[in-house]
Amino acid sequence: MTPRSFLFAALTGAVLTACDNSMAFTPDIAALREPDIIQAESTLAPPGAAPGTCWGRAVSPAVIETVTEQIMVQPPEILADGTVLSPAIYRSETQQRIVRERRETWFETPCEDVWTEEFTTSVQRALKVRGHYYGPISGRRDKRTRAAIRRYQKLQDLDSAILSVEAARQLGLIAVRRQDN
Repeated sequence: MTPRSFLFAALTGAVLTACDNSMAFTPDIAALREPDIIQAESTLAPPGAAPGTCWGRAVSPAVIETVTEQIMVQPPEILADGTVLSPAIYRSETQQRIVRERRETWFETPCEDVWTEEFTTSVQRALKVRGHYYGPISGRRDKRTRAAIRRYQKLQDLDSAILSVEAARQLGLIAVRRQDN
């Protein structure tokens, strides 16, 4: 190996190593934007929240589409034999339309004191059995767990990584309230 090719190989390795290290410290942006659980006693809680309950909030943005239409300003002049004397004149008109309004959904969620290591382990197992959790059963509420919760709840039209009480009941993790007669 010549000194020049050795130097090139060493520099290439250093550059690739630097690339790998920078990728290792990339923050999980989705986890940073996940809203917090809000306790009913907070001023941020939804109106009418029962004392001692906790709430999550999912906000879906409005969907807006931009439509450009061609509007005929002047019709064409055409002779009986089909000869075009003057073509039609059009103008473009662009409009924005709201396809779906912005939607804010409040839902009850288990409070922080419920999120023990055992509860998180049960959540991971329940989601793994249903094919939504792919990681090891660790008992930690990490990004894999939050992603699995989001995948499961998206089926119920709730796009949030905060576990709703309803989803926890469906998973068999929280008791279902009995109807009093």
